[in-house]
Amino acid sequence: MEMKKRINLELRNRAPEEVTELVLDNCLCVNGEIEGLNDTFKKLEFLSMANVELSSLARLPSLNKLRKLELSDNIISGGLEVLAEKCPNLTYLNLSGNKIKDLSTVEALMEMKTMKMKRKMKLVHLKDLRKRRKRKRTMMMKTNRAQNWEREKRKWASLT
Repeated sequence: MEMKKRINLELRNRAPEEVTELVLDNCLCVNGEIEGLNDTFKKLEFLSMANVELSSLARLPSLNKLRKLELSDNIISGGLEVLAEKCPNLTYLNLSGNKIKDLSTVEALMEMKTMKMKRKMKLVHLKDLRKRRKRKRTMMMKTNRAQNWEREKRKWASLT
């Protein structure tokens, strides 16, 4: 089902101005962009677009009340700076399972124009990046242990 049709179904005979939560998981967006979502969703606080083949946030409307944004399992690789201006009250963001290759892509969120948003942001979930960082940290710990072991062996040899 396409995103526009799914939005109409999720409205359930309500006006877009009244909706506070919108779950569009597993629907399809055309050309990897958001469609059917516009500035009329003024009270929207939670938006979930997991696994919708989204590759760009360029067509994200201004959602001033949005606090939680679920974007897991898409094909987003950049363009996160849009979130700073379009969603100034965002406190939760899930980007796990996207095509984000390194932390420099996410740094756009850290260099937001509004310091207010930066202080409010509680969680940026980057499952795949966290795994890479954990592997790197584990390798560094092993290296440090090996260096410490060599240092201890030298100490022991000097004492005997």
